[in-house]
Amino acid sequence: MTAVLALLAAACATTGCNTIHGAGQDIERAGEEIQDAAD
Repeated sequence: MTAVLALLAAACATTGCNTIHGAGQDIERAGEEIQDAAD
């Protein structure tokens, strides 16, 4: 039972990191587009 909970916790943590990483990439792209428009 403990192993299952540990596995689920690890899966949730990994998924959360990937989601935040993806959001960071989207924000970075938006910033680059704003810079290009300003130039």
